[in-house]
Amino acid sequence: MKSKDDMNVIFVGKRHGQSRAIPLSGALLAGLVFLVLATLAAAGWAGYQMAVSQFESRQPTESELVAGWQGKLEEQRAEVARVRESVQQQIDALTLRLGQIQGRLLRLDALGQRFVESGMVASDEFNFDKPAAVGGPEDDALSGESYTAPELTDMIRQLEQQIDDREKQLRLLDKVASRKKLEDELYVQGRPITWGWLSSKYGYRSDPFTGKRTWHAGVDLAGKDGSDIISVAGGVVTWADERSGYGNLVEVDHGEGLITRYAHAKTIKVNVGDVVQKGQVVALMGSTGRSTGPHVHFEVIRNGKSENPVKYIQRASR
Repeated sequence: MKSKDDMNVIFVGKRHGQSRAIPLSGALLAGLVFLVLATLAAAGWAGYQMAVSQFESRQPTESELVAGWQGKLEEQRAEVARVRESVQQQIDALTLRLGQIQGRLLRLDALGQRFVESGMVASDEFNFDKPAAVGGPEDDALSGESYTAPELTDMIRQLEQQIDDREKQLRLLDKVASRKKLEDELYVQGRPITWGWLSSKYGYRSDPFTGKRTWHAGVDLAGKDGSDIISVAGGVVTWADERSGYGNLVEVDHGEGLITRYAHAKTIKVNVGDVVQKGQVVALMGSTGRSTGPHVHFEVIRNGKSENPVKYIQRASR
């Protein structure tokens, strides 16, 4: 007798519409379900194992990991070397610019020292041998951060601009000072002796040898034999030898048609072509030539004509 819980599976054929029924018991149905579940579980386990094996096959080995890290280290070393080279180039560039600035500052100090020596600025106000005095209270509120490379570069650029401006100004002042000094050197003024007195004036006089009225083209300044005769202005020596009537004569050309003469010298101290400065000793006083005793015959000639030397002797200094 069949149980009510049994099931039938009916198969219908294509031919003649015949059918066949297969009874399914509970045990057989349970076995079929178990078989299906077991098949699914096996397929899932096989897929899991395949996925694990593929994942493990994709994992790098220890040697591959070491090689990868070594490659990254080499890249980092190369990057550090590039950065170091770039920084060194910046340092070299800044060092070169600082060296140029130092050279320009030395030239500025030299110009400043020339101004001090020339008397244009007071030495007690500007001492170019020492750094400028600076100072001030420390502000605790400020952190005192170091400068960055771009900030230093900008500061150097600004300093170069300031130095360039100062150089232009000082060059202009140097030209003015040099021109003034040259003008002062060429400015005929003062006595051609350091000690002595006026023994004969410019103009007509009684000749000391004949007693006749004759023209005296200069002034005579008497003094001690062998005392200094100095140039009253800077110039170039155009005569340094004996000349008739003058004895030993020194002639100095001061430019712009102005010439001075120093006659009757005992000894000549310069040569033709020498450049003499104002106050330089050009001869020693004597009594050579047409002379009655130790003195210097001093003449001033402008454009070939004699002028009264007294106005140059009494001329105010510049």
